[in-house]
This record gives sequence, structure tokens and C-alpha cells, in this order.
Amino acid sequence: MKRNVAIGTGLLTLLVALGLAQSVAQRAASAQAKGGVQAPRFEVDPMWPKPLPNHWVMGNVIGVGVDAQDHVYIIHRGAGSLEAKEIYAAANPPQSECCLPAPPVLEFDAEGNMVRSWGGPGQGYEWPESNHGITPDAKGNLWIGGNGGNDGHILKFTKDGKFVKQFGFAYASAGSNDMWAFSKVAKISIDDAANEAYVADGYGNKRVAVLDMDTGKIKRYWGAYGNKPDDTNLGNYNPDAPLAKQFRNPVHCAEPSKDGMVYVCDRPNDRIQVFTKDGKFVKETQVAKNTRGDGSVWDIAFSKDAAQKYFYLADGANEKIRVFDRVALTELTSFGDGGRQPGQFYAVHSIATDSKGNVYTTETYRGQRVQKFVYKGLAPVTKQNQGTVWPTRTTH
Repeated sequence: MKRNVAIGTGLLTLLVALGLAQSVAQRAASAQAKGGVQAPRFEVDPMWPKPLPNHWVMGNVIGVGVDAQDHVYIIHRGAGSLEAKEIYAAANPPQSECCLPAPPVLEFDAEGNMVRSWGGPGQGYEWPESNHGITPDAKGNLWIGGNGGNDGHILKFTKDGKFVKQFGFAYASAGSNDMWAFSKVAKISIDDAANEAYVADGYGNKRVAVLDMDTGKIKRYWGAYGNKPDDTNLGNYNPDAPLAKQFRNPVHCAEPSKDGMVYVCDRPNDRIQVFTKDGKFVKETQVAKNTRGDGSVWDIAFSKDAAQKYFYLADGANEKIRVFDRVALTELTSFGDGGRQPGQFYAVHSIATDSKGNVYTTETYRGQRVQKFVYKGLAPVTKQNQGTVWPTRTTH
């Protein structure tokens, strides 16, 4: 009997070992089939951020940025993007205890605690009709754009909401070759070392404009392929037509990398174009080229390794984050799916990374939230689309 038990135990151990070996072999074979490619891996943190105080709710969350202390800043559109039933407490008289629109700018620490809030109209500046994008610089300032019908300007504040400067002005109606104002800016990205700001200009204009960060003077600008911008209406994007020689609206991001390249989101043309910092065209790639409507290329954030080996692309139409090899400009994998649950997206709009490699995303339209995806290191690519990256274990 003892011998039978020992044999059975041995067989069970052997079967378990064989099963583990087969699983490892399958994963190795899958990785080998992908050429041994590795990519950053993430899991959503469903407990980040912590609940907002004061019965506050967010509207369209239209920008996110992370500073050197890993504080996360978001900007949203408040009452104008919320349904009346969502903010009954804001009615006069209040119709219920809940809820109220939060102030436009919210600051969170790395643990997800809200530490500061501010924003909206004030003295000395013109708050955008429709704020769009928020970016910290190394000097302790935040840069805010606007894509409302009359937004022709950029605002610069300290992190605690003190107004610093306005570049351009409302009702400017500037064109893509004007040097004195903007037209519906999508986002401002920062090159601190050069003291330059890259403006995705944007929803009205069809250009990248580069500013002196102190004076706001436009130093240079360019359109698609480095061409002189042309504001002619190109009509709707057609994936079967030849690639357009100009950007379509919106030009949604212009991100400078450490090695002197600028990655531009030509959103409705489903393409990323890469330039030198003086506007010379280098290369391009299309992403999900059959995507129409809102387009596939919404925002870009670089990985935090010294070489910025990867970038992450927010695709708000196909509801996923695409992971690219930055230099090769090739997609390695993606994660996310459409839905309301943590790790899923409804119009994922903006993206940023912190010093630890974690990714933060915001959602516009009815998404109305910010999410955190925890960096879990590099892993072999076994799936083209990972779907919802739910935690394998709790993150708290």
C-alpha cells in the first residue's frame, strides 16, 4: 500500500512537472515566434485615484501631466460637459445632495490623494472656452491650451494656480502661417533643456509651432512633411486615398524626444510623423489606417528609460493603448478595450508617464476619468492585443 502511495505521488509530481514544462515551453515558443520581442507590461490600479471630496465629479478629462515629484495633474471641462442630472447639487436651489463639478485642475500625489484644486476664469487672463491639455515644466509651471471656437491662446500658471502669462489671445482667428497667435491649441509639450515649448496647433490651425518658453515668441513652425502649412479644408479622411500632404484637424500632439526627434499626432489621418526639432521630416507610420471619424492617433508618452526605447499611443477610437518601439516606429503590442470597468476605455484621450514608468490616461466624452496603469517590467510579447490588463494580484 505504501508503495502504491509512493508511486501515485511520484506520478502526480511528474505530471505537474510536465505540465509546468509544457506551459514554459509554450510561452517560450510564443515569444520565439515573435522574434523574442519584449515590451513593457502593465496592470491597471483600480483603486487609483482615491475618491474626490465635496461630492465632486469630473467632466470630460482632457489632459494629464506628471511632474518631477510624480504628482499627477489633470484638467477637465466641468459643468459644461456634465449632464444636469449628474450635478443636481449645483442647481439653484439644489435638487439633491450630490453632485458638484470639481474645479478644472486637480492635482494628485503618487498615492492618488487629491492635494490641490483650482482653475477657471480670473483676473488678467482669458480662461479657454474649452480647455485642452495640461503639461508641467521643470520650473514649476503648468501649460494649458484651449480648443474652443474662440480660443487663440495658451495659459501659463504656477502649479498652485497663480497666473504667470498668456500667449496669444482669444478671438484671434490666427491662421497656420501667423506668428502672433494660435487657433484652438490641443496640447503644449516641453523641451526644458532648450527652453522651448512645442504647440500642437491644432484644432483650428494645421501646424506644429515652437515657442520661447519665457517670451512666448513663435520661433519656427511647420506642417505635414515639413511643408508650409496650408489651411485648405481637405475634407474627410479616406483610407483608400493617397496620404495627405497636409495635416488634418486636429494636430493633437507634438512630443520632443531626448535624441532630438519630434513625434506628431496627425489624428484624423491615422498617422504619426517624425521630424527633427527644426521641422525636417524624417519618417512616418500609419496606425489602424482604416479608422475613420475621430482617428487613431490621439496622444503619445515616452517610456522613462534613458533611451526612451518605447512610446505609448492613446487610441481613443479603437479604445486601447498601443506600445511602440520608438526608433523603429513599429507597434509591439497593445492593451485595453472599450468599456466602463477599470482597465477599459471610453475615448482614451491623453497619456503621461511618471518616473517609475507607470502610465496615466484620461478619458473624454462620457469617459470622464483618469486611470493609472502600474509598470510591471518587460515581458515577452505573446499577444498582439492584451485586452483588459486586470491585476494578477492586488496593488495595495
